[in-house]
Amino acid sequence: MGANMRLISGFGCFVCGSLAVLLCVAPANPDRRVNAALARMDAIAALAHSDAALAGPELRTALADPNIRAAVADPVIKVPLAEPEVNVRRLEVSDECVLSEECIDQYLWSVYERARKVDTIKVQEQIKTTVKKNGKSRTVTKTVTKLVNEDFTWKDPHAAEKAGMSVAQYVIGGMDRAFKVRLYHLFRALDDAGLAPGMTSGFRDDYRQSIASGNKAATNRSYHGGSLRGGYGHGLAADVVSVKGETRSDRCISSEILWKWIDAHGKEYGIGRPYLDKDPPHIAPIDGKEYADKRGLNAKLAEKGNAATSGVAKAAKPLQALQGRAEPKPL
Repeated sequence: MGANMRLISGFGCFVCGSLAVLLCVAPANPDRRVNAALARMDAIAALAHSDAALAGPELRTALADPNIRAAVADPVIKVPLAEPEVNVRRLEVSDECVLSEECIDQYLWSVYERARKVDTIKVQEQIKTTVKKNGKSRTVTKTVTKLVNEDFTWKDPHAAEKAGMSVAQYVIGGMDRAFKVRLYHLFRALDDAGLAPGMTSGFRDDYRQSIASGNKAATNRSYHGGSLRGGYGHGLAADVVSVKGETRSDRCISSEILWKWIDAHGKEYGIGRPYLDKDPPHIAPIDGKEYADKRGLNAKLAEKGNAATSGVAKAAKPLQALQGRAEPKPL
């Protein structure tokens, strides 16, 4: 029994060491890094299960203690996030976190938790005004567009309650597993760069999408996890901002810097911004369908084609005008 335990423990250390080397080398291909990390997470989970089975009643009794189990499974140092607008300290996390999906989920949850869920949206409002025409006054109705601040803090908890889950299980657990590994590495890099990332949106089901405001896809077509995209466990999008700054104006400036950083370095982590300034916070895998449709080769060719067509049309208008002037008017 003791020999078996030493052999398994040694193999577990070898797996951990191999993963640490892999993550430090950081190959250019993010898929290879993510796939390797997922494979080793599965291997370590299997070894842990095997260890518990071989260790006998003593270890099983110890693991039954919630304090001991928490100490083993929770290497994240949690930072209080009651004031997201002022708490911009780097989120501390142990190097072994990459070995545990639970730890990655907890880290992503802390990034989500420290971001205020506030957005500026366009709201159309009808107003009545008096106008004068031909010396007579009359009342007309006009539609005006206003920019208003929206606090959507309540939406994810409401959707989670409707789904029978905790908010963390809903928002983080609903995202694609490989995408979460990419987000983990990206957010750690953003934190290291002093950009204080905060996630305002993770997984969304059809109901959550139906109550979203502003820029959004159809209810069941959202890459955040709509039913046509696979639903829970298949979310392939997130919204990220910076929480750095004492005022909202400061945080908006910091967010602009963060998004430009993602544009410059995101591909190293397999993540990009499909819509750029049309939906700045929105990020997704660069090898996913959403990014390919909006920023891929076909999208670029279509954009060039539209520009060329527009140029030809503009050039044709003056020519037609000249031809029209040269032709004599019919009598």
